[in-house]
Amino acid sequence: MTHELIRLRGARQNNLKNLDVELPLGALTVITGPSGSGKSSLAFDTIYAEGQRRYVETFSPYARQFLDRMDKPAVDAIEGIPPAIAIDQTNPVKNSRSTVGTMTELNDHLKLLFARAARLYCQGCGREVRRDSADDIVADLLARGDGMRAVIAFDIALSGDVAGDKVRAELERQGYTRVAQVDAGTLRVTRDRVRLEPDNRDRITEAVEAALRAGDGHVSVFPLDGNREATDHWRFSEGLHCPDCDRDYTDPIPNSFSFNSPVGACDECRGFGRVMGIDYRLVVPDERKSLEEGAIKPWQTESYAECQRDLMRHARRAGVPTDVPWKKLKKADRRLGHRGRRRLELALDARRLVRRPALLRLAGVALLQDAHPGAAVALPLL
Repeated sequence: MTHELIRLRGARQNNLKNLDVELPLGALTVITGPSGSGKSSLAFDTIYAEGQRRYVETFSPYARQFLDRMDKPAVDAIEGIPPAIAIDQTNPVKNSRSTVGTMTELNDHLKLLFARAARLYCQGCGREVRRDSADDIVADLLARGDGMRAVIAFDIALSGDVAGDKVRAELERQGYTRVAQVDAGTLRVTRDRVRLEPDNRDRITEAVEAALRAGDGHVSVFPLDGNREATDHWRFSEGLHCPDCDRDYTDPIPNSFSFNSPVGACDECRGFGRVMGIDYRLVVPDERKSLEEGAIKPWQTESYAECQRDLMRHARRAGVPTDVPWKKLKKADRRLGHRGRRRLELALDARRLVRRPALLRLAGVALLQDAHPGAAVALPLL
């Protein structure tokens, strides 16, 4: 693939010695070398400085007086350079939510772009979700109908306060005589039976608009075969609604694409990009050991000796064998009975076993539920 290039000729900034170089655009280029070889002089003091200088020159003289202006680098010629952004590796920002996008403020522009240009797809069926206007629906019906007859209908949801007979009576008063019971809570009303062809465009449009009004923005179309039986069900909606999955969506907003907002952040990692978890194989690395032999590794230190002693005492009190290998202890052992297992569960609860709140906050506590049937073992993790 051929890339456009940034061409430098005779770069002499700082310790560069008449360097000629070509850098491809649209590709990742890494500049490496020992200290003092001119990496920063090339990247920051030459390429970035010239790109920023030319960008600032596009502003009016009034605007330029408020912007930082960089000196022209010592170079014979630079061709094909676009506006540039530089991120210094010594930036003091330590926030775990800080990224290249937030530091350069590109995220703000990307969020706006995605909110305006995003295309919504249903999470259930993968179909594109969009608003269907009456004209769009009519055009689609004429394109798919190919002259066949079809039923244009809408659904009415029945509420508990109004009886279905009263709704039917009101529909008949309005001229709707074809009403079918779809299920216990829904009536399907036929608005028109019409042949889908261009000569009937006005009639189709009138039926679609009326069905959208009466059906709360939803309309159903059933193409008919020669026996006047429905062969398919085409669903349309004026809102951001997937008619196939019956899911409603909202318009995208900038916060929908921000990991710093609860609206756009991942439900699992909360926008941090990583999930804190527990590897039980590291907690109990050797399942051949028993509780007495120190199967729970995080407690086999001087700092957690008290936890190990409490574990042994409560385990013996509850009747849990402490000399059985962990692997066998995990297997079904019903000798404790419900009352004994409940005593052990309460005895080994993290709030009783670990009495240092600071340790709980800093180290964290996990409950290993499969230590014994019904038992919960508190595991402070280092």
